[in-house]
Amino acid sequence: MDQFIKWSNFSKIAPYAELFKQGLLVTVLLSLFTVAIGFCLALVLALMRMSNVRPFRSLGIDKNGHQREKGFLAVISKFNPLSFLATAYVEILRSTPVIVQIFIIYFGVFGMIKLPSFDMFGFIKFNRFFPGVVALGMNSGAYLCEIIRSGIQSIDGGQTEAARSLGLSQGQNLRYIIMPQALKNILPAIANEFVVIIKESAITYTIGVQDIMSAVNAVKGATFIIIEPLLVATAIYFCLCFPTSKLIAYFERRMSHGDKR
Repeated sequence: MDQFIKWSNFSKIAPYAELFKQGLLVTVLLSLFTVAIGFCLALVLALMRMSNVRPFRSLGIDKNGHQREKGFLAVISKFNPLSFLATAYVEILRSTPVIVQIFIIYFGVFGMIKLPSFDMFGFIKFNRFFPGVVALGMNSGAYLCEIIRSGIQSIDGGQTEAARSLGLSQGQNLRYIIMPQALKNILPAIANEFVVIIKESAITYTIGVQDIMSAVNAVKGATFIIIEPLLVATAIYFCLCFPTSKLIAYFERRMSHGDKR
């Protein structure tokens, strides 16, 4: 296997350009689906973390009708199962490696569920692509949850009070007043998460997803050349991430100008 960069090797890997094109399409689709799934999951998790569901609230009241300040019953009365589950999910997903999560989803979960075996666009194996999207989406949701939660909490509480005084329900307040403003604040962070996912999606080649790194592996196996395919993959990732980052920065500046006016 060649250990050094040779210009002649690029001509040897040129016949495999179609593999890199297919890998590029798979990477983009992985990133788009991942961010979409991650955002929906994160929104639910953020609302769960901010909820005030306390089924054992009554245990916090003593026989004289006073609020308990200390003791086991006081702690139980403040327990919020929705917030606990969402917090546990976020902390576990953020504290474990992505590759471990992908293997658990692919071999553990979908090892017991037989997915339909067909090719999307003629070359994307659904039974490998879908588990990869689910695993990345679950991981992305844990990170986006904190972004969405901070965005919602950044909105002045007085707007919620004003909405209630106008007769809007909690759901209407969230839909028409809070979320539009929160999305404007967190849009750059969500877009940056898209760039991160583009790079993190490379790990899915370990379960057979035909992304850019899978193309590198295929070329290496056919030609015994590794450095040049890696350089091609680096160039493709750079061409995906760098313009996207600059575009995000441009829109972020435009949005900040609007706030200043």
